[in-house]
Amino acid sequence: MIELILIGPRRQENLGAIARVMKNFDFESLVLINPKCKIGITAYKVAKHAEDVLKKSKIKDFSYLKKFDYLIGTTSRLGTDYNMPRSPIGPEQLAEKILKLDFKKLKIGILIGREGDGLNNDEINLCDILVTIPASKEYPTMNISHAVSIILYELFKKISVIKSNSHIGFATGKDKEIIMDYINCVLDKMEFSTAEKRETQRKLWKRVFGKATLTKREAFAVMGFLRKLLNDK
Repeated sequence: MIELILIGPRRQENLGAIARVMKNFDFESLVLINPKCKIGITAYKVAKHAEDVLKKSKIKDFSYLKKFDYLIGTTSRLGTDYNMPRSPIGPEQLAEKILKLDFKKLKIGILIGREGDGLNNDEINLCDILVTIPASKEYPTMNISHAVSIILYELFKKISVIKSNSHIGFATGKDKEIIMDYINCVLDKMEFSTAEKRETQRKLWKRVFGKATLTKREAFAVMGFLRKLLNDK
């Protein structure tokens, strides 16, 4: 299941526009994390025939973000090769990765940041995959409803295609958590000149395994390799 998650939305107009876009592309599940505005008359007016998306939306706190097998963040702020948390992929690449997953069984969240401020670093670090929409260097920041429309359109194009890999099981959030526990144990046994360098490695491997969209078999193989690596030390 794919859920669209808005962090601290402030404008009813954006809530309505996003609900309408979701309806256009067959997405139904909307989650609001600590919203700064209510779902009122203005939101319903802008939503037009997507009132049901607003009515079924859920209001949650930040702890809800830990429930996902895959969490996808969105940003207009790009990092360098040395800033792993802000090294995003494009919407088309994201759609290809999600198409590989059993998205009807796995819990996948697409995280949309605040109007004007986007996602902060702590929220970025929670994400397995980061996506950005190529835009003008002079004005790269898009309205959140416009950004959502592009991302959902790319997903809709891919998801509407009949899948040929439905028999393949993919790694869950729990599988990735186990892998990262092993990674952390390996890193703890290594010497680093600073604690920051160890933390950078941890973030790097979390992002690598998030982007990899491992199958169950691949995840178990990685676990086995890391377990052997630890036992041989």
